[in-house]
Amino acid sequence: MKTIPFNKPYLSGRELDYIKEAVESGRTAGNSHFTKKCHQFFSENYGFHNSLLTTSCTDALEMTAILADIQPGDEVIIPSYTFVSTANAFVLRGAKIVFADSSPEHPNLDARAVEELITEKTVAIVVVHYAGVACEMNTLQNLCNKHNLYLIEDAAQGIDSYYINPETSNKLPLGGIGDLAAFSFHETKNIISGEGGMLVVNREELVRRSEIIWEKGTNRSAFFRGEVDKYGWVDVGSSFLPSDITAAFLYGQLEHLQDIQIRRLEIWNNYTQGLAELTDEGLIQVPRIPSYATNNAHMFYLVLQTSEQRRELLKYLKERGIHAVFHYLSLHKSPFYKDKHDGRNLPNCDRFSECLVRLPLFYELSDADQTRIVDEINRFFKQ
Repeated sequence: MKTIPFNKPYLSGRELDYIKEAVESGRTAGNSHFTKKCHQFFSENYGFHNSLLTTSCTDALEMTAILADIQPGDEVIIPSYTFVSTANAFVLRGAKIVFADSSPEHPNLDARAVEELITEKTVAIVVVHYAGVACEMNTLQNLCNKHNLYLIEDAAQGIDSYYINPETSNKLPLGGIGDLAAFSFHETKNIISGEGGMLVVNREELVRRSEIIWEKGTNRSAFFRGEVDKYGWVDVGSSFLPSDITAAFLYGQLEHLQDIQIRRLEIWNNYTQGLAELTDEGLIQVPRIPSYATNNAHMFYLVLQTSEQRRELLKYLKERGIHAVFHYLSLHKSPFYKDKHDGRNLPNCDRFSECLVRLPLFYELSDADQTRIVDEINRFFKQ
């Protein structure tokens, strides 16, 4: 029986050509030709104020924590239903994490329940656009403006997805709304470079410092622009920038972004249609795209009724050669942070943690294989 993997990285065909070009140029270190081409791509296509490629989304998040000047004892509000990197970036600066619950309708944090978590020690709200679907950003922006907080977007899954402002109908790209944002190009994302990420800086007064932090705490970028006659150590920082080989691979992907998105949306819509009967009968919940969000088809998931039902479905699919997976475990219950959490129950994120199943979704998933997946899921529930 042919095994259907959960994910298969897609190659556009130009990645190796560009890597070869980068190697032959003799400039493979970071911030070279292909790094600049990637930065230009995001500026031209999404209007991001300033972009910096990083070695991972984790690194980009760590840069946001430095730029927000997080100090020991500061409080940062983040969703509990997220990957550990979202929290780690701020824990490393000494922050106390205040976990927010998910919405009942979607794994994104419940924007309506955030204000009650804000105290005089709160410095930032970090939103995670789960599955590339926007959080309700107007509410969160208003809160940050009211309380003078940083708004940071964990847009790891959010490439080529938008928030539609209900008041103006303007489409705003995820990552271009908050003060700072972080993207991922891990091999499980829509656009990949194996490992890789990007910081987006949307506040002009943070741009120069972001370059310094990116370049190990030096003003090296300003030196290469001819703005200073020598460069030195002027701030904290680390080696956050990737090699130009990684950027070359990424650029080969970016050129095919729209083709990749079209195919992923086809697969996403096929799942929706193929599982409609189960959804209508209330046996499963499938992703819901709010009126204020677009869909970049990063992920297709089911929410089942119990954790036991999820275990049985995963076992059933595995026995039939289909690799489906669950996702995050609630961070407020993690071994590292459960004793530091303030004790509040977060029932919605716990439900997603216990009942959510992610289905295979990748560019080269064939129609026949997807039909097989859908048929097996329908058969499981009809038994």
